[in-house]
Amino acid sequence: MQKYIYRFGQYSASISFLAALAYCIVQILQVAGVIVYPLDDILIYSFSLCIAPPFLLSILALHYSISGEKKIWSHGALLFALMYTIFVTIMYTVQLATVIPQSMHDKSPGVLTVTPHSFFWTLDALGYISMGISTLFASFVFENKRPQRLIRIFFIANAAVVPLISMAYFYPHFSVALLFIGSPWMITAPGSILLLALFFKKQGSGV
Repeated sequence: MQKYIYRFGQYSASISFLAALAYCIVQILQVAGVIVYPLDDILIYSFSLCIAPPFLLSILALHYSISGEKKIWSHGALLFALMYTIFVTIMYTVQLATVIPQSMHDKSPGVLTVTPHSFFWTLDALGYISMGISTLFASFVFENKRPQRLIRIFFIANAAVVPLISMAYFYPHFSVALLFIGSPWMITAPGSILLLALFFKKQGSGV
């Protein structure tokens, strides 16, 4: 049974990592002006949406692969991963299913539009913040020694980006430069998820 849990976790984390990597590539192409609206938003929201559910499932697998007193940390990670998934699923589904189609037909989506300090802007921020807190809880599951030290470091680093993300989203006076403050996420998040997939692979090979 444990082997199937590891395999489940590995596949889930791998899918989440690929989606995160694709998101980062599209985000860079958008900033560089290579792709424009609506394709940029469609790709960014789609890949962002694809990160969350498999990330949640990988944390679920992590929780079931841990025994003893460390389960309190994996359980905390699971709860915040669930919050992350709920926040971003609402955010990106509404944008893809309602806002973008309406904008293509010269209809204003009104309050559903993502603008600085709007409702859906805040949902997006809460999603990123919840994901960071999830990795903070999960970091305590891993040993602070080889071979688990690196994944622990990446999980903590991803949690450390939370204050930067909060500043980028909630600073009273928005500017494009503020968004770059949260750019370390493009390293810490995909890196954390990739290392989690490798962790499951290694654990599964030893069963």
